[in-house]
Formats: sequence, C-alpha cells, structure tokens
Amino acid sequence: MIPTDVPPFRAFSAAHFAALAAIAVLVAVMVYAARRRMQPLQRILEVTLAVLLIIQWPISFWVAWDMGYLTVNNAFPLHLCDLGAILGIVALLTHKRGLFEMVYFWGLAGTLQGLITPALTQDWPHPRYFLFFVNHGGVVAAGLYGVLGLGFIPRRSAKWRAWFYILGYALVVGLFNWVVGSNYGFLRHKPETASLFDALGPWPWYIGVTSLLALVFFILLDLPFIRLRRRR
Repeated sequence: MIPTDVPPFRAFSAAHFAALAAIAVLVAVMVYAARRRMQPLQRILEVTLAVLLIIQWPISFWVAWDMGYLTVNNAFPLHLCDLGAILGIVALLTHKRGLFEMVYFWGLAGTLQGLITPALTQDWPHPRYFLFFVNHGGVVAAGLYGVLGLGFIPRRSAKWRAWFYILGYALVVGLFNWVVGSNYGFLRHKPETASLFDALGPWPWYIGVTSLLALVFFILLDLPFIRLRRRR
C-alpha cells in the first residue's frame, strides 16, 4: 500500500529545493560528461535518464490505482510535460537534433514553470513527489543537455515549429478533453494548486494568453543563439 500519512507539498520548502538541486546536479554532470567526451559515462547517463522517464509512467499508473484516484484525468500521458518526456526519451536515445530542439523550448518555457510552482499535493517521501520531479526534471535536463552538452544549437525555425506544435497539441488534446471530460494540458480549467495560470485570467482567456506567452518565452530562449548561428 502507498503511505498516506505524508505532509502536503509546500512550494519552496526544503524538499522542493532538494529536488531542484538534484536536477541541477544531474544536468551539470551530463553536460560535463558530454563536453569532455566521456562516452561510456555519457551514454550511461543518457540511457539511465531515458529509462527513468519510461518507467515513471507505469509506476504513476499503479500509484494512482493503489490510492483509488485513477481516472480518465490521469490514465493517459497527455499532459504537455508527458509529451515532452516522450520526445526527451527518443532524443536521448537517438540524438535527433529536431527532437532536442522541441524538448529545449517546451522544457524550459513550460515544464520549468512546473518545477518552480509544482502542481503537486504530496510531499517527500511520497512516490508522487519522486514521480513528479523525475518527469518534469527529466524533460528540463534533456533539453539543456541537448543544447549545452551535445551542442545542438536551435535552428532559426525551431522556435516556430515548437510553437505551432503546441497549438496543434492544444487543438487535439482539447478535443479529447471535450469528448471524455478530462483536463489534460489544463485546457478545461486551471490546476487546483497555485500556478502561473492564476495570473492569466479566467477560462478560456488564460489559454490564449498562455499560448502567446509561450511564443514570447520561445523567442527569449532563442536569443542567446542568434549570434552563434551567424558565426556558423
């Protein structure tokens, strides 16, 4: 049985900062191994992160089932962070530049916000605490690793592709939500916990504002690479 006598998660607590620190260390080690061309260690880290991102889904499913809250809202990996994790897994195993570009923009513009203001109710040492930070931290780590470690500088068109795919995601998943009554991507209502959505107005306006903010963040994330692209 999953333990239930755990405290509620509190943002910016010791447990929160510990998770963020662990993710930062992982990114630093992966980038260092790639830059130093420590190929055995580099590949071990890539595969390990990919495996963690894979196994967290069946574990999440089992935890939800064991705790009695498995519903259509959490039975499918359809949140944007989940799709980012899928892209991250394939990118880590194949080194496809286009996939790393997507993970970089999605991870740092969206998933990183989830790390700062987690939509999480259970604190350490509940399994959901670890599953949440493996999922979100793994996406951010994969995106930074592709750019800083492997040197996959985003191409000029990458930010636009990432944005158009997000619009497509909202359309497809929004339709799925409407059919089955789910809330993937928080397209039907905001998270129950505090988040950036709270400052973006009521439904449905926060969806449009979020899409525009995503484009702004993508442009900002692309700025450091403009000069680098000109040199190449």
